Amino acid sequence: MRVLPVGDDALLVEVSSGDEAQALHAELLRRRAEGSLPAGEIVPAARTVLLDGLSEPAGLAAELAALELPPVPPRATETVEVPVRYDGPDLADVAAHWGVPAREVARIHADTEFRVAFCGFAPGFAYLTGLPSRYDVPRRPTPRTAVPAGSVALAGPYTGVYPRSSPGGWQLIGTTGLALWDHARVPAALLSPGTRVRFVPVTATATATATATERATEPATATEPAG
Repeated sequence: MRVLPVGDDALLVEVSSGDEAQALHAELLRRRAEGSLPAGEIVPAARTVLLDGLSEPAGLAAELAALELPPVPPRATETVEVPVRYDGPDLADVAAHWGVPAREVARIHADTEFRVAFCGFAPGFAYLTGLPSRYDVPRRPTPRTAVPAGSVALAGPYTGVYPRSSPGGWQLIGTTGLALWDHARVPAALLSPGTRVRFVPVTATATATATATERATEPATATEPAG
């Protein structure tokens, strides 16, 4: 573990793996909740955790450098279910990479319980872990200029859902009508670090019905957030 100062009141903690980053993030949140860690923002990433708003960063840096990380504790929240239609344009490529039929990709993916490791890239975009390393897939050699909103995608060890249309090089295996980001909702992001997620296969008819219902109940003033 390496602890680096960031400005006058922040620290960046580097660890060796995503699992360690999740364990560190959970431990820091626990300490803040019990009042032993006076920190503002605690932001996880792939292999780092940023702590901001510290009153004595130097003292905390020495403490963190000697910290023994406990396992990631189970999060006491319900699992978020994401309805997905496994119809992505890269499903066959992922199946070939895994050495299984396309329908098996859907089964393996839907049978996995995911956990949000960290968020970034775009408002509402969460990096989900849970698939064994043998199912890692490379990014596309040439990114798409526009990935449709609601695309369920894979890249490296992560699964993600594009909350809005944007460029992207991930492998697209499905689509969902669930809103990952809604500025009229509190919190606006459906998924946050530590949240458990499961993907639930649905038919094309069910997906269209759910999407139409969701759009019909959206506030008339809702707009797409910048980012």
